[in-house]
Amino acid sequence: MRRIADLGIRGVTCDSKAVKKNFLFVAIKGNLQDGSCFIKEAIANGASYIIAQGKPRASVKAARNVKFISVRDARKFLGFACAEFYQNPSRKVKVIGITGTNGKTTISYLIEAIARQAKYGCGVIGTISHRFKNKVIIAKNTTPGPGQLQELLSKMRDECIKYCAMEVSSHALDQERVEGIDFTYAIFTNLTLDHLDYHKNLENYFQAKAKLFRKLSSASVGIINNDDPVARRLKTLTCAKVLTYGIKNKSNFMAHDIQYSIKGSEFVLAGPGVKAKIYSNLVGRHNIYNLLAAIAWGVSENITFKDIKSALKNFKNIPGRLEKVFNKKGYNVFVDYAHTPDALFNIISAMRPLVKKKIIVIFGCGGQRDKLKRPLMGELVTRLADYAIVTSDNPRSEDPLLIIRDICKGISKKNFRVIADRLLAIKEGLALIDKDDCLVIAGKGHENYQVFKNKVQYFNDYKAAQKCLQLKK
Repeated sequence: MRRIADLGIRGVTCDSKAVKKNFLFVAIKGNLQDGSCFIKEAIANGASYIIAQGKPRASVKAARNVKFISVRDARKFLGFACAEFYQNPSRKVKVIGITGTNGKTTISYLIEAIARQAKYGCGVIGTISHRFKNKVIIAKNTTPGPGQLQELLSKMRDECIKYCAMEVSSHALDQERVEGIDFTYAIFTNLTLDHLDYHKNLENYFQAKAKLFRKLSSASVGIINNDDPVARRLKTLTCAKVLTYGIKNKSNFMAHDIQYSIKGSEFVLAGPGVKAKIYSNLVGRHNIYNLLAAIAWGVSENITFKDIKSALKNFKNIPGRLEKVFNKKGYNVFVDYAHTPDALFNIISAMRPLVKKKIIVIFGCGGQRDKLKRPLMGELVTRLADYAIVTSDNPRSEDPLLIIRDICKGISKKNFRVIADRLLAIKEGLALIDKDDCLVIAGKGHENYQVFKNKVQYFNDYKAAQKCLQLKK
């Protein structure tokens, strides 16, 4: 097949409804629908090239002025086709791919802050938003599809943006959405129980994450959390230069003499040719790992340590990531995106030595997601926290009470209550705390909506808590 640039096409897509005159349509078989069923619609909308796995049916093959091309892997083809259509922007923008169960968003924000401190342009593609310069696009997916990814990168290239910190989800890796992207860096955070509704088992989940490191060239750098059990295995799967970070196991970048408080953290960094004290407003052991990952990247890019240290010290917070709800009454209320057993463990463990009295956690589980983690989360929260309120998250098409029932199956203690209405749960949680206590509202973080079977309604944990706090005596 000729190069995409030589075909005279005006766009590449796998969405038949987005096809316009002289577009190239790639028929992809998804989990719910097969793109080959929409070839007729793509042709009617003006497609001049149809790419598919296998031969098209005779009824559509006879279309005039349309060329059919069969490929072995339509998903891979789509990624590379989009990259070529947008003239391979990742060859000009240094892309930092961040993957792992937890920490991706925080690290992307930290890298952005370090780059900004060093006076470099840095775009971000992630869970909360896709952004560069003054442009912000609210994210629908952590990692968009190949067309939107390459378009975003091409716009960053055209704006002379040097870096792009990209959260790379396991779904995106499994679905080949990042094919055609030349990653300069890949960062691995951790691997814990999540998304098994999709991947079926932890090995498949690991293999999806590992794809990012298999894609790296020998000129790239892999930055790996050396304290995670899969680190050793992951290091053998890449031909890239590997740098490690950690707290326990010997690593290239290590944190020693860590001190935690409700207002932040500090530690002594030991790295190649550097030993310095690091101060951060971020709270908890899990954030020490995130800081180390960002530092490893900054040092690798030869950003001055003065800029790295200053950026981390001045960095305030990430929306919905252990974000303290501002109030003049002195209550310790935090909103966090934690929606896995490991993330909840990290949050509660981080708070335990910092809170004088009791920790109360409000949490739920999303519908149409991994059901195996529901009882695990119930057991963990009621074991580690002093009290829990089990509520609704995003139930989607599932009955919220049935999701709550699954959570309660893992609970053996009596230190909890069920309040399905999330706003009422927050009101009750606030009513239970004094100024030496801590309330953690977990699960939704930055999100400003709740998804039910027949509707999506506005809801923001931070704003709900702040409004209720105004009424608390």
